[in-house]
Amino acid sequence: MGEAREVMDRLTDAVTTHPDLEVVADLYAEDAVAFTPDEGELRGRDAIVAYWRTMTEAVPGATYRTLHSYEAGDTAIDEGVYSGRNTGPLELPNGETLPPTQREVRIRGVDIATVKDGRIVDYRLYFDEMDFLGQLGLLPDEPF
Repeated sequence: MGEAREVMDRLTDAVTTHPDLEVVADLYAEDAVAFTPDEGELRGRDAIVAYWRTMTEAVPGATYRTLHSYEAGDTAIDEGVYSGRNTGPLELPNGETLPPTQREVRIRGVDIATVKDGRIVDYRLYFDEMDFLGQLGLLPDEPF
């Protein structure tokens, strides 16, 4: 197992099985860049940790089941399923906060992390945001 794989596995553990935002912060370079479907581009460790804080507080006790796991040079790629119950508030990009829905969510996604000197410098997260919102009951019943 290479450095990228080890760092990605530690990140997954720190946002699901053993939530620890200090570990998350330590895994990202200070000037890291991340991209997520719901927040877009995040620049810097603090912004990225704030994103993970929102997710770990909104879905405490979340689990992650790996479907595929790869490493190519300095990059680790995972495909898996993130699952849990929304029992905490969910901060939205526009600054609003949604109360917990108490609904179960199950989101299939892909994470890509490029690692340099033991820290993530570039991170990409892909998942179907509309599916996530629908599972939370936040979409209208009728099609648009």
